[in-house]
Amino acid sequence: MKTGKVYLVGAGPGDPGLISQRGLEYLAQADVVIYDRLLDERLLSSAPAGAEIIYAGKTAGQHSREQGEINRLLVEKAKEGKTVLRLKGGDPFVFGRGGEEAEALKDNQIPFEVVPGVSSAIAVPAYAGIPLTHRGLASSFAVVTGHEDPGKDRSSIAWEKLATGVDTLVFLMGMHNLPEIVTKLRAHGRPADTPVAVIQDGTKVEQKTVVGSLTDIVARVKKHRLSSPVVIVVGEVVKLREKLGWFENRPLFGKRILVTRARHQASALSRLLSEQGAQPIELPAIDIKATANSAELDGAILNLERYQWLVFTSVNGVEAFFQRLNSLDLDSRALKNLKIGSIGPATAQALEKRGITPDYLPEVYTTEGLLEGLSRCDIAGQRFLLPRADIADKELTRGISRFGAEVHEVTSYRTVPATEAISRAREMLLAGKIDVVTFTSSSTVSNLVAAFRGEPPAINSAKVACIGPKTADTAAGAGLKVDIVAREHTIPGLVAAIEEYFRKGT
Repeated sequence: MKTGKVYLVGAGPGDPGLISQRGLEYLAQADVVIYDRLLDERLLSSAPAGAEIIYAGKTAGQHSREQGEINRLLVEKAKEGKTVLRLKGGDPFVFGRGGEEAEALKDNQIPFEVVPGVSSAIAVPAYAGIPLTHRGLASSFAVVTGHEDPGKDRSSIAWEKLATGVDTLVFLMGMHNLPEIVTKLRAHGRPADTPVAVIQDGTKVEQKTVVGSLTDIVARVKKHRLSSPVVIVVGEVVKLREKLGWFENRPLFGKRILVTRARHQASALSRLLSEQGAQPIELPAIDIKATANSAELDGAILNLERYQWLVFTSVNGVEAFFQRLNSLDLDSRALKNLKIGSIGPATAQALEKRGITPDYLPEVYTTEGLLEGLSRCDIAGQRFLLPRADIADKELTRGISRFGAEVHEVTSYRTVPATEAISRAREMLLAGKIDVVTFTSSSTVSNLVAAFRGEPPAINSAKVACIGPKTADTAAGAGLKVDIVAREHTIPGLVAAIEEYFRKGT
């Protein structure tokens, strides 16, 4: 059997966006992924569906696997002919014991490659607004372990040289030994008023920073109840945090926001929330499924010459329609004689990806806005095709019919409750772990509310944010207190409305 290969990949310090492109490419090819504790587990979704995922996390005094066992596991899996990815926090060779793993692989003649990662020593201070070097303040920095091997007879850190020989000191894994670090630095000449920052959960939305001096930092950290993992920064550059802090100053920083969109659509909303500092929690309330019987939709597609208008009211409708169109060996040319309507810009964008520019896009992205525009289009006597969800209401159909047009509404996809995800959402809401619940459609409201089975609406323990008035009406009708309604009924509009709500401190 041909021997496999091992990739020692640095995943960065916590923010999943800090992994390198090469690291992601190798992750997507792995047969086996062995990962550490401090990683954002969202990274694991980039592994192939059939990959073996093995947890090898360590905390102080508690290891799921000892280092020797991890080394043996890497060798064994590679000898089985598998591509093995060792996903490590930060950089593999900066206090990550990647060197030991590489030695074990070399000793067993296992081919390996190292993919460097962004070390927490650099990234975490940067996310706290602290540059490690700065003209006039610091021309040098050192990265030091804050937790030496307890089996060593004596420290290998030359404190008498380190304390005053380097401008900026960065200590990793030093939470437990913070009092000793402070004592050593002061004993060897570092001034008592030297600024110090202790940063917990750096680069994550839970990041928390406490600033003080060598005189009082231990007391301050205790007062704010910081816990591992932390990065400790000592030096005059800490003073720059007040001016350069950015990560913790974002408008939605630290807010836990439930994203209830269908799983394949959640990423756009999650990305925008993350950019504003929120922690998106993707627990979709609905799944999108194909229709159980596509005969009616297929019949409409094969007879498109009967219609003058084709109107789409969602991205899902576009996706489902074109999936059936392609399965019938047709493409967008089949729509050449039709006028195309789109309820909003996201739906229009989905059409544009297929080379189609809608003939009509309302100024207000609602059913009412769509009807208002169509009322000026002289559609009496024309035939409309509306490919929609199985649970879509009849408001649009009735409205178009009032203008004298004939409407053929056909089910193009089904929305079904995402049972497992809803159960998790229910648990988090009952535990008060969610700040905002977002709803992007009436179906997401109905399915999440149904999951509470008549119990007190714990959803109201969080702020409720709706993409538009129609969704808000559904939420209010279900007994929810709607706190936020987007003025622009789009995903960016929803995020902007949430941001405005918290900025005003409502």
